[in-house]
Amino acid sequence: MGEPVIEVEDIVTRLGGALIHDGVNLRVQRGEVTALIGGSGTGKSVLLKEIIGLLKPQAGTIRLFGEDVWNASESGLMALRRRFGVLFQDGALFSSLNVEQNVALPLMEHTRLPPDECHELARLKIVLSGLPISAGLKMPSELSGGMRKRAALARALALDPELLFLDEPTSGLDPISARAFDRLIRLLSDSLGLTVFLVTHDLDTLLAMVDRIIVLAHGKVLGQGTVEDLRKIDDPWLRDYFSARYSEEHA
Repeated sequence: MGEPVIEVEDIVTRLGGALIHDGVNLRVQRGEVTALIGGSGTGKSVLLKEIIGLLKPQAGTIRLFGEDVWNASESGLMALRRRFGVLFQDGALFSSLNVEQNVALPLMEHTRLPPDECHELARLKIVLSGLPISAGLKMPSELSGGMRKRAALARALALDPELLFLDEPTSGLDPISARAFDRLIRLLSDSLGLTVFLVTHDLDTLLAMVDRIIVLAHGKVLGQGTVEDLRKIDDPWLRDYFSARYSEEHA
């Protein structure tokens, strides 16, 4: 702990003429599980894409492991990407490949391991993600929503990343599957020393497995801390966000 893995400084983003980010600043320390929350249209997923080098902001600096993402060479950016894994909201599995082939693909592309070793490691990651080894032979279309999330997680873990990005990881899951996924992420973080940065709207996730929450609002970071810290902030969206959950618990 204490070493910044993600550093975002003075990020400005405009999309279609609209100002999305107006000086966003945040840091994520090594070993933390950090959640980014905010209302619809605040640019949470946009910021995640900027951090991983898929979308360039108009101004500001983003560093991963101390390296400037947007001033890195192509080879430097590829080296950075081998140090982190990404679980996109829809899983983004290749529909024409079975689960084992999906998980083995990053190993085939980014290592010099022989194919049989890539597939052996893929089977290990599939089990690590909480799926039976038999799931590796299934096509993505044959999986339930929860199983697809775990298969996509196995692929994100293929290269033994130090940092894991999750975009709405429990979206579309039933409550039981969502909480099981939360527990898995927390277990992996604690046992493997993973730093986790997730975009979410799921308050149960925040309560179950997150160390720190960052709130994005009005183009900037509105606040950060625990749920109790954020409940003290006088902001209409935050009040509605937390009061909705309070109302459900006491209905």
